[in-house]
Order: sequence, then structure tokens, then C-alpha cells
Amino acid sequence: MQIILLDKVVNLGNLGEIVKVKDGYARNFLIPTGRARRATAAAKEEFEAKRAELEKIAAAKLAEAQAVGEKLSGITCKLTQKAGVDGRLFGSVTNADVAEELNKLGYKVVKSQVRMPSGPIKTTGDSTVSVALHTDVTVEIAVAVYGETA
Repeated sequence: MQIILLDKVVNLGNLGEIVKVKDGYARNFLIPTGRARRATAAAKEEFEAKRAELEKIAAAKLAEAQAVGEKLSGITCKLTQKAGVDGRLFGSVTNADVAEELNKLGYKVVKSQVRMPSGPIKTTGDSTVSVALHTDVTVEIAVAVYGETA
């Protein structure tokens, strides 16, 4: 199916590009989330009429993400979990825990934006995770996990 991208999509294309994707990907993800639209003749004309407005909105989202990224860079997120005497956690620190702590600190972050390249943190100590605020803005933050004995 051919679609018009209404937003930048990673590994697919930028705003305004007409790309061919599998039907299920378009129907189940891209179109319902508002990232794309079927590439019909009427939709192409309507998109060209709104192109400047959509580009302005995309630029505003990028500028906002960069501003939040500037504030977020260099921050250390401190979490306390129950741990054994050897430093291993009874459970793990997940992206939801990091997002919740960042929200308490005043940063609006969703758990899907927190990327943990080596999986959940299972030991006490310092780790680094990345926060993808936008497709073009990714910020590295430090996570310090402290253990509390049960």
C-alpha cells in the first residue's frame, strides 16, 4: 500500500514522502497513530495544501524536544530498590521505573521513550540509559541505583 507520511518515521522516511509499506503496517499502526495517510489523489492534493502547516508543527515539536533534551542532559536519576548484601536487586529497574522517577523530577517522559540497551538494571550502582524525546533527539542520562536491605 502506498502512503503519505505525515510525520518522520524511523527507517521509513520523512514528512511528505510517499512510500510503499505492507498493508498491515499501514492499517494497524501508521494510519491509526496519525503518522500516515493513504496516498490517493485527493489525499495528495490535500497534503500539498497543508504541507507548510505540517512542516511548521514538525519543526515546533523538534524545537520543544531539543529544549527538553538540553534540560535533561547531564541529569542523574536516583532510584532505591530492595537488594541483597551482594548488590543484586530483588527484581530489576525497568524503563517504567526510570520514566516514573523522571516524571517526579518534573520531566514529561513516557516509558516507551526510555531505552535500556542492555536490558533492565539488575544490580546496584551507576548505569547509563538513553531517552528518545524525538526521532532526532536522544539524550543519555545516568541512573544511580541504591540498594536497601530488607
